[in-house]
Amino acid sequence: MTELLFDLGLEDRILGVTRYCVHPEWARKEKAVIGGPKTFDFEAIDALQPDLILGNKEENYKEGIEQLRQKYPAWLCDIHNLDDALAMIASVGQLTNTEDKANAIVSDIKTKMALLSSEKTLRVAYFIWRKPYRVAAGSTFINEMLKLCGMENVFADLDRYPEVTIEQLKALKPDMLLLSSEPYPFKEKHCQEFTELGVSARTQLVDGEMFCWTGSHLRKAADYFVALNKELA
Repeated sequence: MTELLFDLGLEDRILGVTRYCVHPEWARKEKAVIGGPKTFDFEAIDALQPDLILGNKEENYKEGIEQLRQKYPAWLCDIHNLDDALAMIASVGQLTNTEDKANAIVSDIKTKMALLSSEKTLRVAYFIWRKPYRVAAGSTFINEMLKLCGMENVFADLDRYPEVTIEQLKALKPDMLLLSSEPYPFKEKHCQEFTELGVSARTQLVDGEMFCWTGSHLRKAADYFVALNKELA
């Protein structure tokens, strides 16, 4: 959402960002850092006296948002699929009087995403964590992005981000394991780890931002998905 605010031309009106707001990369150097998504620095926020706080239901914690709402307007998005993400961008445009720019971003994303083929080509497991292994399953934005890419999530019948075993993985026999760059920073060495555990599926490192960032970053995601599908094919 921070990246979206900058892309809407609101740089001069942005007071604070979280320590995880990495796009644009200089945001944390020029703006006050007000903690993390689940560790708000209330004193820093009070010093800024914001007119509006933007948050995310999945990333932020209820108690913190309720405390902020005692002093400030706080708007939360709740995103489960691409339509929700596009609606969020449009809503932020309305809230900040940048509707034309927001609508242009939405239109650009729709145009690019329409170029993707949803025809199922690969059965995949998308890993987000190690020790224990966790995957993105059903009811997640990542699962919806996999569908748009024409990939079938072998763990789609499970909910959210479950812990899974190597035995489950072997039984489901996915064609491909996608190892995400976030929240766990999977590296090339982890690809070999699955082979050593007897998993026959191919492995591929993927950019987690492209599968789970829901703002204007989605403009980059569509191009990434097209290139990824070509690489995997």
